[in-house]
Amino acid sequence: MNDAAPAPTPAPAPRKRARVRAPELIGKGGWINTGGKDLKLADFRGRTLILDFWTFCCVNCLHVLDELRELEEKHRDTLVIVGVHSPKFVHEAEHQAVVDAVERYEVHHPVLDDPELATWKQYAVRAWPTLVVIDPEGYVVAQHAGEGHANAIRTLVEELEAEHGAKGTLRRGDGPYVAPEPVATDLRFPGKAILLPSGNLLVSDTTRHQLVELAADGETVVRRIGEGVFREPQGLAALPDGRIVVADTVNHSLRVLDPVTGTIERVAGTGRQWWQGSATSGPALEVDLSSPWDVAWWQGRVWIAMAGVHQLWTYDPESGTVEVAAGTTNEGLVDGPAAEAWFAQPSGLSATEDRLWIADAETSALRWIDRDGHVHTAVGTGLFDFGHRDGDAGQALLQHPLGVTALPDGSVAVSDTYNHALRRYDPATGEVTTLATDLREPSGAVLVDGDIVVVESARHRLTRLRLPEEAVQVDAVAHRTRREATEVAPGRLRLDVVFRAPTGQKLDDRYGPSTRLLVSSTPPELLLGGEGTGTDLFRELDLNPEVTEGVLHVSAMAASCDDDPSNEYPACHVHQQDWGVPVKVTETGVTRLPLILAGLDA
Repeated sequence: MNDAAPAPTPAPAPRKRARVRAPELIGKGGWINTGGKDLKLADFRGRTLILDFWTFCCVNCLHVLDELRELEEKHRDTLVIVGVHSPKFVHEAEHQAVVDAVERYEVHHPVLDDPELATWKQYAVRAWPTLVVIDPEGYVVAQHAGEGHANAIRTLVEELEAEHGAKGTLRRGDGPYVAPEPVATDLRFPGKAILLPSGNLLVSDTTRHQLVELAADGETVVRRIGEGVFREPQGLAALPDGRIVVADTVNHSLRVLDPVTGTIERVAGTGRQWWQGSATSGPALEVDLSSPWDVAWWQGRVWIAMAGVHQLWTYDPESGTVEVAAGTTNEGLVDGPAAEAWFAQPSGLSATEDRLWIADAETSALRWIDRDGHVHTAVGTGLFDFGHRDGDAGQALLQHPLGVTALPDGSVAVSDTYNHALRRYDPATGEVTTLATDLREPSGAVLVDGDIVVVESARHRLTRLRLPEEAVQVDAVAHRTRREATEVAPGRLRLDVVFRAPTGQKLDDRYGPSTRLLVSSTPPELLLGGEGTGTDLFRELDLNPEVTEGVLHVSAMAASCDDDPSNEYPACHVHQQDWGVPVKVTETGVTRLPLILAGLDA
C-alpha cells in the first residue's frame, strides 16, 4: 500500500458539445396550412424554426399552442413554428381529424401530419408536448418538454435573431403559412349543450368563442351570446336560480349567464393559468384555474372538471370561494379517497343524487365520486389502453370520452368521442353497450323529452336520437398507445431529468427546493426502489429483473427566476412535464435514462 499522495490530475477542459444537424421532416399524412405545398427543412433556412410536437387530445399541448401565439406574432418575419402532429390515439392518426383539430384550435402555422411518428423518432422525442428549436443554419440548439417555456424560448429566439443578423445568415420575410378557406356553418366545433326551461337548447360554440341559443328543433339560431367575452367555452350547467354557469376554458375562468337579461359576469378564476405552488382554495376571483372543461351542480356546489391539472374543483356561489375537491395533479388512474385519487384530463360531468359521473378522457375511463368523497372507476384501466369493446365493464374499452349523461333508469350515456359512438354503462348489470355509431367526435349529450340530443362536434351540429331498446352490435377492437420502448438493463437505472435554466435566469431556491421529481411505474412491481417524490432532478431506480416490460411515469417541475440581484421581485417561471416512458427490460439495455425538460443532454 502506498500512502504517498498522488500528483493532482489537471481538470479536463470543458468539451464543446458537437453541433447536431436537424433531421429532415417526414410525415405520411402530409402538410396542412401550406396551400398544398410540401415543405422541407431547406425551405426554413435563414429562419429560426420551432418544431412543436403535439397531439390534439392533450390539454398540455393546447396550453403550449396558446403560449406560443404572442411569440409567433412578434417574430413573424424571422421565426417559423411548425406543428408536428404525433398521435397518441388511433383516431388522431386520421388525416381529416388532424385537419379538423388544426381549425378547431386555431393553429395559424404549418402542420406536418406524422401518423407513424417518423419525425418524432428522428428527434428522439419522448413526451407531448415537446418543442425543438433549430437555428437559421439548420442546427438543433434546444429542446423543451412540457409547459412554461415561453419566456425561455422568447429569449433564445431574440438571441438567435441578433446572432444570425450579425452573421448575415438571417433571412426575413413572409412565412409559409396559408390560411384555409373558411366554411359557413351555424356552429363550429360545438362542445356541450343544455336544455333551457323554454325548451330551447344552449350550446357552447367553442371555436367561435360564444354561446348559441337554438330553438327546440336544435337547428334554428335564436341568438348568439358573449362575442368577445369567451375563449373556447365548453361546459354548461344550470344553477338553482336559473342562471347558467359556463366553463370559459381558455380564459381559465367560470362565468355566469343570466339567460333572461343576457348579462354575463366572471365568478371564478383570474384569467391566468394555475401553476404548481399557486393557491388551491380561497376567494373565487383571486384563485387561478386551469382549463375548466365541464361543470355540474351537485351537493350544493358547482363541480368543475379541471382538465388542465387533472383534478376536480368546486365553486360555492354562496361563499364565493373555490377549492380542490379531488385529485393530486398527478396524471393517471388511481381510485380511493378524493385527496389521493389521480385523474387524467377529466372532461365531462353528470350528477345524480348519490354520484357525480366523470368522463376521464386521457385514461379512456368512466369514473364516479360518491357522497363520501371516494373515487371509483367503472370502465377503463389507464393511460395507454383504449378501444371499442362492449360487455363486462372490467374488460370494456372506450377511446378518449369527453362527455357523460345520466339517464333516468340509473345508467349513463358516454360520449365516446374518438370512437364516434354513444355508449351506455349500466351499474345494475356492470355491462357496457353501444347505443349509436357513425357520430363524429361526440363531445356531450342532453336528454330532451325522452330522446337524447348529441353534440356532434366535428359535424358542427346537434343530432337527436331515440334511445334504442336494443344495443348496436359492433366488432370489438383493442389498442395500446404505440411508442417505441426504451431498452433498459435490469437492476440500477440512473434517471436524469435535464434542466438548464434559460439565459439570465437561475433556479429559484429562496423559499426552499425549486425542483420536484415524482416517479412511479405500471405495473408497480417494475420498480423495486426509487419510486416516490423528491426534490432532486435525478434518481437511482432499481428495476425488477422479473418484470420484462412496463411504463415509467415521471413528473418533473422546475422553477427559475430572473438572475438580477438588484431586482427585489424577479419574474419567475415554472417549467413542468409528465412523461410515460415505455420500457423493455433486457440485459443489453441502457443504464441511464435522460429526459429533457429544458436544454440539451450533454
